[in-house]
Amino acid sequence: MDRSEKEQLVSSLRQGLEESSLVIVAHQTGLTVAEVSDLRRQMREAGAQFKVAKNTLARLAVAGTKSEGINALLSGPTALAYSKDPVAAAKVTIKFANSNERFKVIGGSLDGAVLSHKDIETLSKLPSLDELRAKIIGIISTPATRVAGVLQAPAGQVARVFSAYGNKA
Repeated sequence: MDRSEKEQLVSSLRQGLEESSLVIVAHQTGLTVAEVSDLRRQMREAGAQFKVAKNTLARLAVAGTKSEGINALLSGPTALAYSKDPVAAAKVTIKFANSNERFKVIGGSLDGAVLSHKDIETLSKLPSLDELRAKIIGIISTPATRVAGVLQAPAGQVARVFSAYGNKA
């Protein structure tokens, strides 16, 4: 990898980290290409990204961003997972780490606050933004449905009364 490729990698990684609210640092030792490809696919589906980067390049990318606190975690075979949704990357990485012993979550950063492995596990158990949005829409639409039902009931009763009078005559 020549200097221009490294600069391009650092700038694209920095841009991704600046746009993300959650950054997760993991160690991946001995993962096969198929396993890494599967993890990347799962990350994309969740709206997150996964990059394997040299620690020196990752430190350059993190420098000056809100995730600068993860510098101490950047040692060994490092991989970074990040997403705008603070729960998406956590869910996928914890799920993958639980099913693969060669992938270990070390820590991360959430909007500048440094997180431990336990914090990321806790974060992964929260509902995602899409799930929360669905719950809010359900809460909002339920009263409207009930109101419509209540408003229709008297009209139905009036129609039955007229029908009964009509049948008597």
